[in-house]
Amino acid sequence: MGLRMSDVDRFEAFRPRLEAIAYRLLGSASEAEDAAQETFLRWQAADVEHIEVPEAWLTKVLTRVCLNQLASARVRRETYVGRWLPEPLLAGDPMLGPADTAEQRESVSYAVLTLMERLSPSERAVYVLREAFDYPHREIAEILDITEAASQQILHRARKHLADGRVRAEIDQGAARRIVEEFLAAATSGRTEPLVRLLTADAVSVGDGGGKVPARAKAFEGALAVATFMRGLFRPSKAKRALAGGSPEIHAATVNGAWGIVAVVDGRVVGVMCPEITGEGIAAFRNQVNPDKLQRATRRWAATDHGEPLLSAF
Repeated sequence: MGLRMSDVDRFEAFRPRLEAIAYRLLGSASEAEDAAQETFLRWQAADVEHIEVPEAWLTKVLTRVCLNQLASARVRRETYVGRWLPEPLLAGDPMLGPADTAEQRESVSYAVLTLMERLSPSERAVYVLREAFDYPHREIAEILDITEAASQQILHRARKHLADGRVRAEIDQGAARRIVEEFLAAATSGRTEPLVRLLTADAVSVGDGGGKVPARAKAFEGALAVATFMRGLFRPSKAKRALAGGSPEIHAATVNGAWGIVAVVDGRVVGVMCPEITGEGIAAFRNQVNPDKLQRATRRWAATDHGEPLLSAF
């Protein structure tokens, strides 16, 4: 017997939450959509009338699908060309999920999504379900077939791994926007010194081109190295315009809940730069230029009002 329309509607009402969970688990919007659709197929094949708590059932199935995907993703990323970074999401994207608490906002920040790559699949699942979606350890234990005590221990380990990579407190968004504007002014000044002053001494910059757009696999490390790279990156040239398919317009925009920089050519997002802004300066740049990971951002960009660019003569 096929699903009744009411059962399909019930799933569709819950799909955005499933996709938001999957995005945090996988760091990829396209893979999150696939995971939610696989969950729907399993819902379609199940004896839905005998499922007592549909949301719990769907969350468990989705999490298991994602854990399987994470296992295979680790194998795929071993052959990934260059550095792998998550797929960025622009403001208002429903896949960003809830952002009511500091924990929820942090769990979807680009910096934390990147750091979550160092977690095991089980650590990632417990962290996301607990911190981002406020599932009690009892329910997490049922979803993962572990004990409540194990869930609590796994969360403790996950928090420690993430804290090891985030030792500075972030600053408020108003100040962050001003720093993004200061950075763009410094990057286009043609001088290295103003950039160095905006960076922490141990600043790093990494990029993901996926083998389709040039992006150095090895990180630039240290304020001077990062500043020198950024000065060159923002220096206009025919080669860069040819690579981008035109002259990019540079906007300040909210990316994964924090201020970032979006480069757009004829309505197409060609690059997203996610600075990690702290009270001591910009600690990191994570730059996504892989076109496969910018398609959703391009669709979101077309659907929103983004104002005038901060820089257009590039």
